[in-house]
Amino acid sequence: MGRVFQRAEILLPYDCDMTKWSVIACDQFSSQPEYWAALEQQCEGVPSTLHLMLPEAYLERCDQLTEAQRINTEMKRYLDEGVFRVLPESYVYVERTLQNGVLRRGLLGVLDLEAYDFAPDSTSPVRATEGTVESRLPLRVRVRAGAALEMPHIMVFIDDPAGVVIPPLTEQKTALLPLYDFALSAGGGHIAGWQVSGATADAVDRAVDTLFDPAVLRERCGDAAPVVFAMGDGNHSLATAKRCWEQLKPQLDAAERETHPARYSLVELVNIHDPAITFEPIHRCIFETDPTEFLRAGAAALAAASTGAGAAHTVRLVTAVGEQRVELRGLSIGAVIGAAERFCQEYVARHGGRIDYVHNDDTALSLGQKPDSAALLLPKMEKAELFPSIVRSGPFPKKSFSIGKAEDKRYYLECRRIQ
Repeated sequence: MGRVFQRAEILLPYDCDMTKWSVIACDQFSSQPEYWAALEQQCEGVPSTLHLMLPEAYLERCDQLTEAQRINTEMKRYLDEGVFRVLPESYVYVERTLQNGVLRRGLLGVLDLEAYDFAPDSTSPVRATEGTVESRLPLRVRVRAGAALEMPHIMVFIDDPAGVVIPPLTEQKTALLPLYDFALSAGGGHIAGWQVSGATADAVDRAVDTLFDPAVLRERCGDAAPVVFAMGDGNHSLATAKRCWEQLKPQLDAAERETHPARYSLVELVNIHDPAITFEPIHRCIFETDPTEFLRAGAAALAAASTGAGAAHTVRLVTAVGEQRVELRGLSIGAVIGAAERFCQEYVARHGGRIDYVHNDDTALSLGQKPDSAALLLPKMEKAELFPSIVRSGPFPKKSFSIGKAEDKRYYLECRRIQ
């Protein structure tokens, strides 16, 4: 196996309105179709990544096969009509100014999917941080398997306390070629990017190599298999890429397997020690339910999960008829999230209703206080817990945390050929 993280041939659109081109990831605002309807009006008739994906807010009311075919046809049309320019053998250094004015720095390149395994007991260098929901993969696999392009919203963490990989690019950016610099749509802040190639990219390669230093990994992970790259956002997108690669690989000869573009996935590396990185909880909202019964059952189930000793985490149960706070003691944050997820799944199985996973406290509170609805609000996870927890006990429960608020997620922007 060669380098796990590499430079790539990256595609960016030629002259177009970049604010309309770049839109937020498909899995955001899944209970707010009005967000997507407003974007459709803004992006009608112009090149946009909105036309190259399917918002999850629409999954329940569309023909998914037809939508997959539409997306793949549109990708091919963009390629045939010369929408893109090509950055050969490059990384992209990215600066994202978030809503609160804080700057988040990242590095775009490709991960070798041969070094990634999303199984709960994985020992691979690239590892999932949350449980993968298999039911979310088939549509994504259907789209990617026939797609000419990928356009990622995947963010991957590195544990780089010395700032060896990304900070040097901040200092060198005046010598790099600017690629884009624009305001993102719908309150997403601002983004700018610079091409990293040639000798500067060689220096990046050497810096990434230091993340694999055996002495450093042994100090952090002991005798356990080390995690070098940990998924931040886009876990299911990377799992989809892996699934598609495993399906394609048997059809290729040995030489093709080494170079085929589908073996790799475009991602943005972010240092977990970047001051802009904050973890926000992903809350559970239950629709079509009895609020009174939800409060009673939730308080009882969560109280029973507490060991009654040690550090406490508080979970809020919110409905239109009232609110309860339940303190869980003696559990790690991962165990608290696991207890909350088990309760929600068992509650819906017993009483009916529908679960959605919602970012932002205010949104969850608003949805939970609607008639026949409820919300379970989870506490924050400290980012220092991430890498050690994965090494010790594997991925967190599904939908455990989010990097910042929904509007701060990675937007679709850069593309890459995968066929």
